[in-house]
Amino acid sequence: MDLDLSADQEEMRDGIRALLAGRFPMARVRGGFEPAMFREIGDAGVFAIQLAEADGGLGLGTADAVVVFEELGRALVPGPLVWTHLAATAGMVAGAADGSRVVGGLTEPESGEPVVLEDLAALDVLLVSSTTGVAAVDPRVLTGVTSDWPLDPVTPVTEVAGLPDGEQVAGPNVGYWCRLQGAALTAAYLLGMADAVTGLAVAYAQERRQFDRVIGSFQAVKHLLADCAVRTEVARAAVYAAGVRLDEPISVNLPVDPLGDGRAAGPPDVSRAVSVAKLLAGEAALANAKTATQVFGGMGFTWEVDVHLYLKRAWVLDTHFGSTDEHADAIAGAL
Repeated sequence: MDLDLSADQEEMRDGIRALLAGRFPMARVRGGFEPAMFREIGDAGVFAIQLAEADGGLGLGTADAVVVFEELGRALVPGPLVWTHLAATAGMVAGAADGSRVVGGLTEPESGEPVVLEDLAALDVLLVSSTTGVAAVDPRVLTGVTSDWPLDPVTPVTEVAGLPDGEQVAGPNVGYWCRLQGAALTAAYLLGMADAVTGLAVAYAQERRQFDRVIGSFQAVKHLLADCAVRTEVARAAVYAAGVRLDEPISVNLPVDPLGDGRAAGPPDVSRAVSVAKLLAGEAALANAKTATQVFGGMGFTWEVDVHLYLKRAWVLDTHFGSTDEHADAIAGAL
């Protein structure tokens, strides 16, 4: 298994990074999600990465999508990016590929834990994935909605008392594919966040002075930052491995081909690789954001420092496509 990025992937990474730096500076991200953001991302081809060329997409694989979503996480681009990408790839919602329709989603948690829904007010369609398939729900008819937990404009969250049945738009195989692909891409986004907050903490440690020395010269701070770097690189290896495994040809012994493109929905070892990626990336994003808050000291708790935006988003994304605990249990069960 080759986990090194190809020349094309490096070029794609550098291109999307430059695009996001120009279009999504932190000043804009702090303003929260707006539909124009998705149209810009759609124009760049982000939602059509895995869509077949015959359908107007790029026809690339999960390993390529992972590289792009890592950069989206690094820039902390708001909105339900993963679900819109899944809806476009599987052809479940017209208009998702070009970003003209915003698609959110939920997966039924196996443990009964609550799942947090982002940006409800901006959704055109809400997809609900379960063991019976994927259903499309009109977000305007949800009942028992409360939005009294506004973490910040970047991560608005909503509690919903219940979901209507909706209209089924895909079968159970596609639902299972959504859970695996969604977990891998969410892990990639979390990986980008983990790397970004590490960079913020390192930069601050090189500038902040105490006792006539930069705090980055103190051994205790060095150890904290080194741990962040290690967590990030370990998570990167796991996320890239999951992307590569999801692109492997379908096994003749496992005829599960939900999108008809010759790739498996998820043999046991592929499912395990995805769980490892989601677990490690989620832990890295949360631990690194908490560490960065500590490195920033009293400044780390203020609204002006960006670290809290990453930490809150990591908390929310940890509930998407299986929590850290759920994936840990899945890994233990597969050993």
